[in-house]
Amino acid sequence: MALSYEFSIGSVRARENSLFSEADAEQMLALRSEGDLVRYLKDKGYGDGDTIDAIMESNTRRMWAYIKSIAPDFNLFLPFFIQNDIHNLKTVLKGTMADREYETLLIEPCSIPKEALIKAVENRRFEQFPQWLQRPANRAYQILAETKDARLSDAYLDRGVLDELLAQAKRSRSPFLMAYFNTMVFYTDVKTALRGARVNASRYYLEKAIVECEGLDKAAVVKAALQGSEALIKYLKAQQAYDCHKAIELFVSSPSAFEKFVDNRLIGLAKQLCRLSSEGPEPLLGYYIGCVYERKMITLIASGLKTETPKEQIRERLREIYG
Repeated sequence: MALSYEFSIGSVRARENSLFSEADAEQMLALRSEGDLVRYLKDKGYGDGDTIDAIMESNTRRMWAYIKSIAPDFNLFLPFFIQNDIHNLKTVLKGTMADREYETLLIEPCSIPKEALIKAVENRRFEQFPQWLQRPANRAYQILAETKDARLSDAYLDRGVLDELLAQAKRSRSPFLMAYFNTMVFYTDVKTALRGARVNASRYYLEKAIVECEGLDKAAVVKAALQGSEALIKYLKAQQAYDCHKAIELFVSSPSAFEKFVDNRLIGLAKQLCRLSSEGPEPLLGYYIGCVYERKMITLIASGLKTETPKEQIRERLREIYG
């Protein structure tokens, strides 16, 4: 029997109650060690394993199994898989070219099976990839083989996946996916431009790395980046799209505050467009984003406990949560 969104939304609304709350975050911040956090997560039923990584991997598998079991159209989640495909392709390309081990660096879930990806790279059979990835993969391979310019190779792959994310979001007709990926691509472009300006990247690199997206004047961004960091920051401070001016003010004082601002803007879209929605795929997509940000929170707390960072500093780094 085909699944209905009415059933799926009812299920996911009940499931949302198990997401960690701000009160749970405070309890985790009060813990004294990674071992305490492992025990806390296991006691809460978050996942199985004896390490933070194992518990989070267990939780991720469980989350995807649940989403697959209730989603009327699971293809809507594929944009989140192809980001892992690009990570894996970069890893296999560089590992193969340098003749070094890379298998442990590959991640899941992904839409291209890891074994198939490795075989395609080893045999340079990129026509076996999805159509959107074939040309970027071949070009990235050529660049690494001929020039060993890993940054430019990555730029072709990143450009390919960002274009595809925007295309898949548009095809989905999901208000959330369109807003989410437009925002994500916009700020990815901003980060690329800021890095490029800092290292005096060439026009060729910036033209290849920066993606056309709603709210971004690519030509103006490239022009400003070529003039240096000061000129680029001045230009970005005058841009209102996606509250760019606020983000750049934060960047000037603290790049980590900038990253937090971008993350909070993305989770804010999920709260606005998914948490309050009562129809379509948005509630399911919102639950997924909630799980992602839950893992971000755990990762930040675990890292802080490991490095014995003061609790207040860890708290300042935490993003908003969906629960």
